[in-house]
Amino acid sequence: MQSSLATIAKELAAQAGFDLCGVTSYPFPDVEHFDRWIAEGNHGDMAYLAKRNERGELRRRNLAAALPWARSVVVCAINYNPDAPYSTDLGDKSRGWISRYALAQCDYHDVLFAKLRSTEGELHLRFGDFDSRSYVDTGPIVERTLAQAAGIGWIGKNTCLINERERLGSWLFLGCIVTSLDVREPDITLPAPDRCGTCTRCIDACPTSAITAPYQLDARRCIAYLTIEKRGTIEEELRPGIGNNVFGCDICQDVCPWNSRAPITSAPDFTAETALIAPELERLAALSTEEWRTLFRGSPVKRTKYQGFLRNVCVAMGNSGDPKFLPRLRELAEHNDVVIAEHARFAIAQVTGELLPAS
Repeated sequence: MQSSLATIAKELAAQAGFDLCGVTSYPFPDVEHFDRWIAEGNHGDMAYLAKRNERGELRRRNLAAALPWARSVVVCAINYNPDAPYSTDLGDKSRGWISRYALAQCDYHDVLFAKLRSTEGELHLRFGDFDSRSYVDTGPIVERTLAQAAGIGWIGKNTCLINERERLGSWLFLGCIVTSLDVREPDITLPAPDRCGTCTRCIDACPTSAITAPYQLDARRCIAYLTIEKRGTIEEELRPGIGNNVFGCDICQDVCPWNSRAPITSAPDFTAETALIAPELERLAALSTEEWRTLFRGSPVKRTKYQGFLRNVCVAMGNSGDPKFLPRLRELAEHNDVVIAEHARFAIAQVTGELLPAS
């Protein structure tokens, strides 16, 4: 008797370098909450999440509508937790924080996609001809929902996927292979149970109150969104809460008890670059465009672009309250980019208590 898709997929995913793998089948888990989340505008400027098909349906709302042949999804996960301190352990406000997922000089999309394609190819060798498609943050799917249905973890109150069984916590990158294969032997352990209990540490710790209620995130207030996806001006009332985060934010994960003993990744691709762990804000503020490109070559940090990154550094310097940043901030207040200049003036006001007139 031929082994089940789940058994073989887990074997092949492990060979490709994934730490976890699970399979969920049609009918796929309901994502009705996604409709409400988009309707309420919680996605902010991330327009790709609100894309609709020709029938006016959200593309990520219904996998079966987007890919009618889909009968199963192989969900793969890899631990990216680098050997670096948690942001909540960093007391030096003169240093910036770059999210843990971006401490390696590689784009996780490329790394995961290569592993997925390898796994997908091996599945074809085992099962023959069938329809399939691999996705890393790009397809008409909500990865976390599928991962929970596949038993990899549960979606926590901070909306991150959390793994208990293998004790990996939430430091996970996800990738999916959608297939037209049927799952022959369903896994009786699915879906993964919710283990958050009465804990609210992530909600209590969020400086911008982005977790508006358990399991509900308003991306428009999220530091990760503000420092990565948000273009142009950051709302003034949210800037102090950004603290020293210059790219992304790990706070709600850093305080999660399930991450207190999370293992360091064994994947060489995700080894942290020492220069990116809590770099000095003064150094970051002095980077030229070319120096910035060199420092972050291959890194997800390039997503925010040089102007957005310098904007974030200005906010972090202002939040530090350190007068030593004033000379550079005054230079940046005259920058030809109006957004950088405005955020530098804000930072000067944070340090000195004196508002500068707009130029």
